[in-house]
Formats: sequence, C-alpha cells, structure tokens
Amino acid sequence: MKDLVIDLEAEKNEILKRYRALLRACKSTLQKGDKRMIRKAFDMALESHKDMRRKSGEPYIYHPIAVAQIAAEEIGLGTTSIVCALLHDVVEDTSVTLDEIEMEFGKKVAKIIDGLTKISGVFDTNSSLQAENFRKMLLTLADDVRVILIKLADRLHNMRTMEFMPRDKQLKLSSETVYLYAPLAHRLGLYAIKSELEDLSMKYMERETYQFIKNKLNEKKTERERFIRDFIEPINKVLHSQGLEADIFGRPKSIHSIWNKMKKKSIPFEEVYDLFAIRIILDSPQEHEKADCWKAYSIVTDQYRPNPDRLRDWISSPKANGYESLHTTVMGPRGQWVEVQIRTKRMNEIAEKGFAAHWKYKESSTDSGLDQWVSKVREMLKNPDSNALDFIDDFKMNLFSDEIFIFTPKGALIQLPLNATALDFAFEIHTDVGASCIGAKVNHKLVPLSYKLQNGDQVEIITSGKQTPKEDWLNFVVTAKAKAKIKSALKEEKRKIAEDGKEILERKMKSLKITYNSENLQKISYFFKLQATQDLFYNVAKGIIDMKDLKEYLASEKVVDNKPQDKMDQEQVQTLIKNIKAKDSDILLIGEDMQKIDYKLANCCNPIPGDDVFGFVTVSDGIKIHRTNCPNAAKLMANYGYRIVKARWTNQQELAFLTGLRITGIDEVGLINKLTTVISNDFKINIRSITVDSDNGIFEGQLMLYVNDTGHLDTLIKNLKQVKGVTAVNRFDSAIEKAS
Repeated sequence: MKDLVIDLEAEKNEILKRYRALLRACKSTLQKGDKRMIRKAFDMALESHKDMRRKSGEPYIYHPIAVAQIAAEEIGLGTTSIVCALLHDVVEDTSVTLDEIEMEFGKKVAKIIDGLTKISGVFDTNSSLQAENFRKMLLTLADDVRVILIKLADRLHNMRTMEFMPRDKQLKLSSETVYLYAPLAHRLGLYAIKSELEDLSMKYMERETYQFIKNKLNEKKTERERFIRDFIEPINKVLHSQGLEADIFGRPKSIHSIWNKMKKKSIPFEEVYDLFAIRIILDSPQEHEKADCWKAYSIVTDQYRPNPDRLRDWISSPKANGYESLHTTVMGPRGQWVEVQIRTKRMNEIAEKGFAAHWKYKESSTDSGLDQWVSKVREMLKNPDSNALDFIDDFKMNLFSDEIFIFTPKGALIQLPLNATALDFAFEIHTDVGASCIGAKVNHKLVPLSYKLQNGDQVEIITSGKQTPKEDWLNFVVTAKAKAKIKSALKEEKRKIAEDGKEILERKMKSLKITYNSENLQKISYFFKLQATQDLFYNVAKGIIDMKDLKEYLASEKVVDNKPQDKMDQEQVQTLIKNIKAKDSDILLIGEDMQKIDYKLANCCNPIPGDDVFGFVTVSDGIKIHRTNCPNAAKLMANYGYRIVKARWTNQQELAFLTGLRITGIDEVGLINKLTTVISNDFKINIRSITVDSDNGIFEGQLMLYVNDTGHLDTLIKNLKQVKGVTAVNRFDSAIEKAS
C-alpha cells in the first residue's frame, strides 16, 4: 500500500511540474486575470479526469496539459485556447456538461469545446462517422478557427504518444492524420506540425522504410553538419560586412518528404541530394524586409551559382495561408544542389506558427489570403446538398494544392489552385458568371472552358444568358467552389425535369393498369436498377424508359428484391464483420477456409503473403484485402473506419499471387533474355505479361508475374539486381481503385 501512495505522490508532483511548464509557455500572452482562468480550467480537468488513465498507464490529465502546451508553445495561441485545450475531453469523457462550462467560462469557451466534442449518433451507411465528425469540426471554423488549431494540437499529441495503442488503431489514426490533418496544418501555415504529423504517420504505416531512412540520416549526420558549416561561413561574413544581422542554419528535410522524393523520382536514398535546406533569417524592420531579403539573395547567388528554374518568390505574392519567403536552389561547394530559404523573423514566425502569428501581424500585413480562404470554407459548408465524403474529397484536394496567380482584365489578382481552368476562374469571380460561362480569353486569345491556366495569365470571361451548367464540366474543374455550384445547379435542373417525368409516368402507368403508389414506384425503380424514384422520373422524361420497357417490367415474372443492389445497410456490414470475427481471434485469417468467407485480393495493390494487410468490407464484392501501404489505404481507413477488418496471412500451401515489378537499366543486347532466364529458370515463376520500352539506351520493363510470398519476391528482386546492366528493380502498385 505504501508503494502506491509514493507512486501517487510522485504523479501529483509530476502533474504540478507539467502545469508550471504550461504557465511558463504562455507567459508572454497572459493578461490580468488569465492565470486565474487557466487555474480554474486545470482544476476542473484534474477533477473530471482523476480516475482515468491513458493506455500507457499514465494519468489522463497529462494529455490535456500537453495539448495546451502545444497550443501555447508550438502554435502560439492565447488564454481562451489554453482553457479550451485543458477542457477539450471533459464534455465527451466525463459527466461535466456544456452548460456547466458556459456558466464557469463563458459562451466563447463553450462554443469552441462543442466544436471539439465528437458527434455521436447514427449516420447513413454510405457516410462515415469520421467524415461527419470532420465536417462538424469545419462548421465551427465559420465561427472560430481555434477549434481546428486545438484539434491539430490534440492530434499531434495523440500521434506522439501512440506506441501503446493496438496496431489497427495506430493504422487508423495514422491514415486519418496523413489524409486530413496534415493537409489542414499545411493550409493553416503550420509547416513544422505538418511535417511532424506526416513523419509520425509514416512511422506506423511504413515502419521499415521509416526506420531505414532514419538510420541513414543518423549515419551521415556529422558529414552533413560539416558541409552546412562550410556552406554557411562565406555567406555569414558578407552579410555581416553589409550590415545585415541574420541567423543561418541547416534544417533537415522530414523523413516523409525524403521518402516522397524517392518514390516520385524512383531513386534510392543515396541519390536524394537535398536532405536539408539552409535557412537565412534576417533581423529587419518591416519597412526594409523586402529589400533586405533580395539583398541577401544577391549575396548567396554571388557565392554560389543558382538554378534559374528554382526561384520561388513568395514575398511579392505570399501564399494563401500567409507564408512569405524567398526560395532558391544553388550549386554548393561539393557539386550538389542546396535549397536556400531567405526570410525575416516576422515571416519565420508566420511560417512556424501559421494562423496564430498571422493574426498577431494582421494590422500591418496587407495580405488577407487566409481570411479569403476561411470565407471560402464557410461558403463550401453552406452548400446543404453535398455528401460529407464528397465534401471532404473536394476540400482535401484544395488543401494541399499549390497556388497560381491570375489577373482579371482590370488587373486584380486572384489566387487559384494549380491546374485550375478558365471555368474555375469564372466561378471564383461569381457563381452566376461561372454558370453562364461559354468561353474565355486568356492573354487576349480565345480558349475553351477546360483551358488550364498558367501563373500570371490575364483572363476575361465570356458569358451567355442561354448557357447552363453541364455534367461534363465536373471533369475539368478543380476548385471545390466550382464543383459544389455545378453539382447544385445540375441537381436543380434534374429535379425540374423529374417533375415532368412524374406526370408522364403516372399517365403511362394508368394506361397499363398499374396502380400509381410508392410501393410500385420502388419496384419499377429496382427493376431498372435505379437508386431513387427521382432517377426513374428523370429517365422517363428523357425518354430513356418508354412504354415498351414498362411492358417488359409488367411481363417480368422476376421477383424484385426490395433493396437496391449496390447498397448494404449497417446491419449487414455488422453481420459480415461478426462472422469474420467469430473465430478464436478477431483477425481475419487469409489463406485458410477460403470457401467460408468471400474475400478478394485488391487489384490496386496486389497483396501477397508476407505483406502487412487489412480487410475492407465492400458493398458488393465481399471483403477486399489491401496492403496497409496501398495507395487507397489512407482514404479507406480515414473515411470508412467501421468497415475495416484486421487481417493476416496463415501458413498456407504454396499458392501463386500476381505482383508487378518495374525494372530499369542500360539497354544491352540480350538483357531481356538474361532477365527471363533468372525469373523462369532460377525461380520457377510464371510471367503473365511483360512490356518493354527502350529510349536512347535506357531500358524500362514492366512485368506482371506470379510469386508465393514476400520472401520469394525479395529474393527474386535481389537476383534481378545482380544482372549486368540493371540499375533498379521496384515493386509497383496498379492503378488506384475507387472505394466500393
């Protein structure tokens, strides 16, 4: 008993120590009475969570204190946010109500905490709890951005302390993080948090690769530091002699961004040269910022030769999230490219703290890109028709995209995402302009609506009163605003046509002596494989369904099932999952009793035994087995968490599984013969298909072949790499499938 008391005493001291550290972190923003308010919130959180512990066994209160610390220290938020961070789980996990919080801390705190509290309730089966949750979180953005900032702090702490969670939970949280939270942090200008979230997600989703890159970075650390010192020294001298005060340091690239580069360029770690960036932070008064940054740029490019294609000027035209900086890539002293970022202390704070710092400098800053972005989000949220998952897909697409700057005929500047078209620009000006747009003039030349705009284009929109939005417009617009408006207009148009179809169908059914009631309408809809009666009315109005088809329906003896074929209700999903889990363990074992459970291997990633996998309950295809690093995995886990089933391979008899290999090398006579010999003779493997392309002496082949498991595949790759002339062998995934 004595041990336990000592333990509790030590914990009590640790809690107080962490609380004092939190107070130190927010010292700079504290006003009169703030300390008392934070203390009150801390006491309420401490009391509410007193009997709760985290998976690691630590007292639960450590979590809210840590979230508040991140909000204060890493995001730079003030007292209200710190109070909300301390109380963010109180309403959801304990008996404290929102009314009590409002009484103690006021309306504003209660509203933010309501935004932070997860929704509970039943949603339609096609939508996901997480998607609705996320949507609610964004709805509160219309009132207070702090909700999202605290949510990011909460997610960051959960990701930092995830090692004690079960593997499936780790994968689900990592997928959600990389799919939604990292892009959000990026858009809000929190680059340090964005990078850490991506790295932590990768740590759990791609364990081996993460560890491999981490080890490689550690091996070269000393060498890298020496290179940075040599690179900085001459720049520092000249800056100093010209009266510019600056901090210069090398910042390592995140593991995730290194991995992305390796994948994108299909290169090994050794060939990734820009493993770090040099950052120059100038101490300049605001009126001299721009001139000083260009002065520093001039000094750097006098010392090292710049790559003219790699200059990025976000000082003259800041990013929509307020980010300002000059980026250039120069040739370093040892013949390798080095990225150099030049900015002032104010710009750096905005780059590190994102939104919070943006408000701090707002009065003196002319850029209101962030405000425009927030109002765009509000506008998207006002659209009542959009399905939560469509909304998230559109929204996410606009989070990570780079911006291009387009001019109106009068010279006003409009920011659009990369790959935006003339039609996106029209909708950006005004919904009515977009809806009636028939063409555009780009730099005084006539172009179609689908024309992709380039940075700096000047665009004039041509409209016509007779024009209405068309369905194929959705194929080439990229902004969420344009998509939402087009969908909404098409829906309205379809509704009007369906009204006419309703009358026509009623007359036709009368002449065929079919009673016009909802039951028969449902039956006819199912017969024609239509999801809703509105689709039926629409098809009748358009003449797609006529009298002959209705007679066929009447003659049909077929019993029509009372459910649409491509829907599966929550009950069925649950039953299917229950059947799978009815074994001794809750893991779907692949490879045994194949007759009992209907599962298929997903075409998008072709899993083979030995791969880390999970099962996904589809609507019409039973269970599909995906690799955890499948291109679709993040989206499936983030949006359809309730349809994910744990799965692993059993020690089955040798079966052959299809997988793809991409081989590159120097084209030599007989190379294909050597490769096929290794594959067929040494490994007794069947090749399903082989495509070869040779360009200026470079050979690239794609093979689809059958292997037994990952061990078999790894040995094959190792042996293929030893063939003279082969430079790289990589396993590849086939095209990304749509979730069904």
